[in-house]
Amino acid sequence: MKNDFTFCPECGSKNIQNVKMRKWLCSDCGFDLYNNVASAVGLLIQTKEGKILLEKRAKEPRKGFLAFPGGFVDPDETLEEACFRECKEETGVEPVSLKYIASFPNTYEYKNIQYKTCDVFFEAKLPVNAELHAQEGEVLGFSEVSVQNEKELAEVPLAFESARKTLELWLKMRR
Repeated sequence: MKNDFTFCPECGSKNIQNVKMRKWLCSDCGFDLYNNVASAVGLLIQTKEGKILLEKRAKEPRKGFLAFPGGFVDPDETLEEACFRECKEETGVEPVSLKYIASFPNTYEYKNIQYKTCDVFFEAKLPVNAELHAQEGEVLGFSEVSVQNEKELAEVPLAFESARKTLELWLKMRR
């Protein structure tokens, strides 16, 4: 992983250290930079047939694997605003409702850098007869997957463990 600096961004010293992946600290000038957790959202959308709508990822990390519509929360944006924006960007459709499910920590590796995230999941409903349009460069296509039990869930090639944990919890909540 390239989660280390070679030089301090403030004074140029080579005495910058990664302190337990929590922050970077320069012993020469006192510069410190916290490695804060990024927020991301994911939308669990059920089709009218009772299947789960998933996207096939168009890029790394985990290109070709399935994921919920969603993404990173922008600065000065609420979780809910991020849900509406990301869903509209990636599917071409804005949800009509959101309901909080859970949050789980995740590790997102991109270009050999590990980012720690807190993934927040919502159940979303789309308008009736909504037409999906995959966002070019982000989404290769959509899959409607049956997830009625743990056996079916185990067969889904999900990109992220946090999505798997969300579906496990969602199955328990439905019993």
